Amino acid sequence: MRTFFRLTSLVRPWFWWMALAAFTAFAATGSGIGLLLTAAWLIAQAALQPPLAALQIGIVGVRFFGIARGVLRYLERLIAHNTTFKILASLRLWFYDAVEPLAPARLIQFKSADLLQRIVDDIGSLENIYTRVLAPPVTAILTSILMWFLLGFWSTQAALLLLLFHILAGIGIPALSVFLGRGNSRGILRQQSLQQVLAVDFAMGLGELQLTGNIQRHLDRLETAEREKLRLERNNALGDGMHEALTGLLMNGAVIAVLSAIMPLVESGQTSGIALSIVTLAVMASFEAILPLPASARHLEADIHAGERLFEILDQKPEVTEPQLPLPIPGNLDLQARNLSFTYPGSSRQALDQVTFTIPQGSHTAIVGPSGSGKSTIISLLMRFWNYSEGELSLGGENISRFKHEELRRHISLVSQKTYIFATTIRENLLLARPEASEADITSALEGAGLGHFQSRLDDFTGQHGMQLSGGERQRIAIARAILQNAPIVILDEATANLDPLTEVEINRAMDEFTQNRTLITITHRLQAMERYDTILVLVNGRIAEQGTHRELMDRNGVYSRMSKLNRIVKTS
Repeated sequence: MRTFFRLTSLVRPWFWWMALAAFTAFAATGSGIGLLLTAAWLIAQAALQPPLAALQIGIVGVRFFGIARGVLRYLERLIAHNTTFKILASLRLWFYDAVEPLAPARLIQFKSADLLQRIVDDIGSLENIYTRVLAPPVTAILTSILMWFLLGFWSTQAALLLLLFHILAGIGIPALSVFLGRGNSRGILRQQSLQQVLAVDFAMGLGELQLTGNIQRHLDRLETAEREKLRLERNNALGDGMHEALTGLLMNGAVIAVLSAIMPLVESGQTSGIALSIVTLAVMASFEAILPLPASARHLEADIHAGERLFEILDQKPEVTEPQLPLPIPGNLDLQARNLSFTYPGSSRQALDQVTFTIPQGSHTAIVGPSGSGKSTIISLLMRFWNYSEGELSLGGENISRFKHEELRRHISLVSQKTYIFATTIRENLLLARPEASEADITSALEGAGLGHFQSRLDDFTGQHGMQLSGGERQRIAIARAILQNAPIVILDEATANLDPLTEVEINRAMDEFTQNRTLITITHRLQAMERYDTILVLVNGRIAEQGTHRELMDRNGVYSRMSKLNRIVKTS
């Protein structure tokens, strides 16, 4: 129940709106009971053929409760849905604000499809926490109290009997529902999550599945998940039918029990026979508020499971935290690492081991080395995606942990090898770097990235993951985005890997011009035109094996020299 209380605390800001909706629902149910009471009294009284004036109270009552029931039900739906949408919007913002500091370090253990399932479906299922979990019990309790006073007017014994049947229908049947359907709602959510993961894996990895001949096997797994989900949904449907039948039986039992308590009063003349018809319809109408309770118990299980899946992510502590007293970014942007060491969680091998270097402001530095040597790790630490375990990484003489993350990243333009293009227009993808950029700024950035011809296509839709564009075009849009950001530090992490040699030369020339007075850090495997860098850092197994200019490293005839010669052989072959 701890998860349930945590979930209810999230909707506490809308308590008064929820209370108003619950009261309106109770008033609508009460109006329905009043309508049947006055209608029964009017029909029974009219059968005795009294003067028309004696029926005026009943006629007015039927009109009033009939109109009130419709109006109140409409208001209840309006308030409840408005409150639900406010809660849902707040939950999505709450989840995003809570999960953003966890990226990427704490989210790499989750598959993207599983994260999508939690963000969309699990949060979506929490919209039921008010309309189908919290509100129905409140309405049922208020209705039972109302019926206690109404029946108490005729017989306390009848009121007690009805209360007993309400308890059986409102607590006993939901408890039976939870017992018989235990695990169904959780299983349905689990199968939906599995289906989402399998579907995304199928769509994104269709080529690999074809290559390995595993398409049918993957489709069989999807079909198995669908069958299991349908089985669980069928069990829930059977349970719903049973709940309605049992509630109907208890309603009939309540009618018989209440009539048996009031019948002696009619026979003794303590009340009129008209009371029998009134009481019968009132008891039947009161069970309208009891009917949703078994479904509430089932939705409660689903909401708790969804909450557990969300809190599984949110209960993790961020890898990096904001400083309590952040410093402003200094004017001096020299980068310096001293004895920098880092090991990824779950790995026994150090990604960086006692790395020391200095990158002066405005210099151009290349970081090269074999795959897995720690090149991208340096960038991840600089961008504050991870915390280093030993040593220090400073900017302008101040430890980077003392700057606000957003402020630090605003001063760094990063173009990675894996570029993400959002499913929107080219213009909006570019404006992510600088929302206030002018048309002239956008044009200049496009020309700098070799996309001058894209000026007429700025409002074109890029497609999901930018699939309407080629790999090279996506990469150049990322470069244009970096140019548009206009940051003093530019990092290119294999930024030209997807470009043809001619385009790569043009982009490098444009980037050299753009970063003429900026700090440029390039991570690359392609050792081409390395003479243009002021310093080259050569990493091997997490350590700096060599550093210097291209000519100095070639004269040493060490690791870099061998890499450069091998690169020329591969290129010529």
